[in-house]
Amino acid sequence: MSDVPTPFHIGVRVYYEDTDATGVVYHANYLRYFERARTEWLEAQGLGHQSLADAYGIVFTLADLSIRFRRPARLDDRLSVSAAVAERTRARVVFEQEITRDGALLIQGQFTVACVKVADFRPCRLPEALIKESR
Repeated sequence: MSDVPTPFHIGVRVYYEDTDATGVVYHANYLRYFERARTEWLEAQGLGHQSLADAYGIVFTLADLSIRFRRPARLDDRLSVSAAVAERTRARVVFEQEITRDGALLIQGQFTVACVKVADFRPCRLPEALIKESR
């Protein structure tokens, strides 16, 4: 068995609204695609943002990000967006993410999300359901 976690994937289609005047995805929209993949990853764990807020009084906030643009995505492209947990501590999760088209790497990103209390946005522990041994 590999020590590298299997990435979670979602499909995304590039719509006209996602592009600039040249038909290329506007750079800020890649952040939306990455966020969708992390949200769907969370749902696949049996949790959701609203259920975490309701049950535990917590939310996730983006604490840090790094993106490397390699190739553009264009109007009507079918993309695959991945999310893999690279590191997990008691109060944060670091995701390694990629956007590909037909297997070709377009964008790479690393995103750190912190667990915070809804009431005061102070850091707090991840729920037990999300605390697993890091590989």
